[in-house]
Amino acid sequence: MTDKNNRKAELLAHPVEHFDIAAFDARPVIDAWENMSFTSRDAARAARILTMALEDKACSVFLTLAGSTSAGGCMHVWRDMVKNNMADAVVATGASIVDMDFFEALGFKHYQAREIPDDKILRDLYIDRIYDTYIDEEELQACDHAIYELAESLPPGPMSSRAFIHAMGEWLSQGHAKKQGSLIEEAYHAGVPIFCPAFSDSSAGFGLVKHQAERIKAGKPYLSIDSVADFRELTEIKIQAGASGLFMIGGGVPKNFVQDTVVCAEILGHDDVEMHKYAVQITVADVRDGACSSSTLKEACSWGKVDTALEQMVYAEATTVAPMIVSDAYHRGAWKTRGERRWAKLFD
Repeated sequence: MTDKNNRKAELLAHPVEHFDIAAFDARPVIDAWENMSFTSRDAARAARILTMALEDKACSVFLTLAGSTSAGGCMHVWRDMVKNNMADAVVATGASIVDMDFFEALGFKHYQAREIPDDKILRDLYIDRIYDTYIDEEELQACDHAIYELAESLPPGPMSSRAFIHAMGEWLSQGHAKKQGSLIEEAYHAGVPIFCPAFSDSSAGFGLVKHQAERIKAGKPYLSIDSVADFRELTEIKIQAGASGLFMIGGGVPKNFVQDTVVCAEILGHDDVEMHKYAVQITVADVRDGACSSSTLKEACSWGKVDTALEQMVYAEATTVAPMIVSDAYHRGAWKTRGERRWAKLFD
C-alpha cells in the first residue's frame, strides 16, 4: 500500500496553474495576429467581436463552455469574465461546472500528467485522466458526496440546473469553500445565472442518483433536475436581453442550447426577438460530419439563430487562443463601463 501511495503522490505532484488574464496584456499579440493569416487572423477578429459585444451597451454576453478547458488551466479565465462583468450568463457542461470548478472550490486540484503510464495502472491508483491532466478519483467521489449532501438539504421536487447551481453558490459562500473565488461563487455574487442543460452528465449525476435512489427506497419525495425549466429560463433571459452576443468554447449541448433560445422565443410568440448579434466559436470540430458541435455560425443563420455580420469561427484548441482573446478584451477595458445585467434576478 505504501508503494502504491508513493506512486500516486509521484504522479499527482504538479498541479495545473490557471491563466490570469490580468497578469498578461495580450493586446500586442492580438494586434500582431490581425496582420497575419490563417488562425491568427481569425482569432484576432474574434477578439475584436468580443470587444464590440462588450462595448455595445444594449448587448448581453452569453459564455458557453464545453470540453475540459477549465481542468486544463482556463478556470480563472471564465471566472474572471464573470467577476469583471464580461459575461452575463453561462451555459456549460456539468463537468465544467461540477467536476472542475466546484471540485476545486472544495479544495481539490487538477494535475499535469507529465508521465502517463498504462491507463490500467492509473485505474488501480484511482487516478482519472483527461488527456494529459489527472484527477484524484477519491477526491472526485468527495465532490459527488457534497452534491448528495446539498440535494438532501434542499426541498424535494423539480428544479432547473440554474436553481441548483445557485444553491451551490450560496452553499460555497456560507463558508464551505476551501478555495475562494470559484466561477460558481463569483456568479452567485454577481447575479450571473449558470445553466447546465445536461447537468446529470457529470459528478452531479452520481450525487443526485444516490439522493433519488435512497429517497425512493425510503418512500420519500426527492429532488430532480428539470431541463425544460432550464430551456424556458434561458429563453426568458434572451427575450428580456434583446441584443446578445455568444462567446462559445467548444460545442456540444451548451452551444445548441443557447442558440435555440431565439427559435424558442419565436415559438412563444415573440417574433421580434433578434438573432444573436455577435458570435464567436472556438473549436477543433470538423464540419464534414454535419454534427451540431461542428456546425458553423453561418450555418446557424439558416436556422434563424445567429446573424452573420459579426461572427467568427476559430479552429483552434481553446486553451491556446481563448486566454489571449479574453486578456485582450480585459485590457481594452470595455467591461469597466458596462451596466450589470444580473439576470439571476428574473428568478428570485
